[in-house]
Amino acid sequence: MTTAAPFRLGSAALPVYLPSLLFAIGEGAIIPIIPVYASALGASLALAGFVSALIMVGTLIGDVPSGWIVAKVGERNAMLGSAVAAVIGLVLCVLATTPALLAVGVLLVGIATASFALARQAFMTTFVPLTHRARALSLLGGMFRAGYFVGPFLAALVIGLTGTTRGVFVIDAVACVVVAIVLLVLPDPSAVLAERRQALLTATGAIRVAEAGAVREGLFRTISRHRTVLARMGLTAALIGGLRSSRQVILPLAGVSLGMPESSIALVVGIAGAVDLALFFTSGQIMDRFGRLWSAMPSMIGLGLGHIALAVVVGLSLAAASATSVAWFVVIAIGMSLANGVGSGILMTFGADLAPRHDPAPFLGAYRFTGDAGNAAAPLALSGMTAVASLPVAAATIGVVGLVGAGLIARWVPRFIPRVRPR
Repeated sequence: MTTAAPFRLGSAALPVYLPSLLFAIGEGAIIPIIPVYASALGASLALAGFVSALIMVGTLIGDVPSGWIVAKVGERNAMLGSAVAAVIGLVLCVLATTPALLAVGVLLVGIATASFALARQAFMTTFVPLTHRARALSLLGGMFRAGYFVGPFLAALVIGLTGTTRGVFVIDAVACVVVAIVLLVLPDPSAVLAERRQALLTATGAIRVAEAGAVREGLFRTISRHRTVLARMGLTAALIGGLRSSRQVILPLAGVSLGMPESSIALVVGIAGAVDLALFFTSGQIMDRFGRLWSAMPSMIGLGLGHIALAVVVGLSLAAASATSVAWFVVIAIGMSLANGVGSGILMTFGADLAPRHDPAPFLGAYRFTGDAGNAAAPLALSGMTAVASLPVAAATIGVVGLVGAGLIARWVPRFIPRVRPR
């Protein structure tokens, strides 16, 4: 049994979390600007939406091969390569004169995002002890959430100062360059902790028993060997990802349906986002102290019931609009953010718990694909059901799916992720 190397969040804060925060701020700045920029280049409304979706499509495309890349070149090199690839994509966006060239740049940024995020998660899986894993990963997830929260405000500032959306992509490119500099200047945490582990093994006389049998299997063999876990927990991950991304789309749509002004909708969504962001480390504390189910179950049940409650409020407002409907919308939006915040980091923690510790990247690539597939599919399903039936029907359907997902969590998590109490 391999003795875990000592790990303190404080000692690894800069090299572990700072690059993730900077990368997320840059990406968070461009995400709301992409459809506006595409429209300015002559894209129709539908085409602008398609170009915006390509960042998620790129992440999906990059998930599985990024696992192979990280396993081959290591976490730090993979993150450096991702920063360079993102800069190339952003340069294409800045130079774009047609929606097609912008689409290529956005797709490349999405692919780079997949490799960057997986590399840092693979590091956490390998080196962070089980007793601190959820807190470390929730904090990592919090860095991305904080970046996506701050990024739009930075974009608004840049547009206000320059009068053009093109400058936002330049800011993201600068952020990626700073990320690369930080990775090169600060010590590589993987190398530092690997040396500590080896020194500990040598000092205790523990000859690498685990490492001796830890043969790197490669991408497809890893997926084949873990196909049962990937199928069952992967479906769970897809449902969690789907409920989360649906929340981001359905709240603005519900606000519009209730006849709220755009500024009011933005204010409510912003307040809800702040509530969500404030809970990311609390989620890790819950998972490490009480178990993964105590975070995952309330999150899924809360998001599922929130969708159903939103369906009821919107449905009643269509029959008779009232100020009470708006008040309930605010309550539900904050409640859904509380539920989402309580589950912060749960997908990354599940992936870390399930992945082979000696070579996690190939498994994590396949596992992340399932969660990202849910992220991408849920808004499309929501749009389709809204077009065919109505927004209340779509919200209620997704809410029921969320409750089914809670049942799957209760069924599969205890089987595949044994309860381990921290010492």
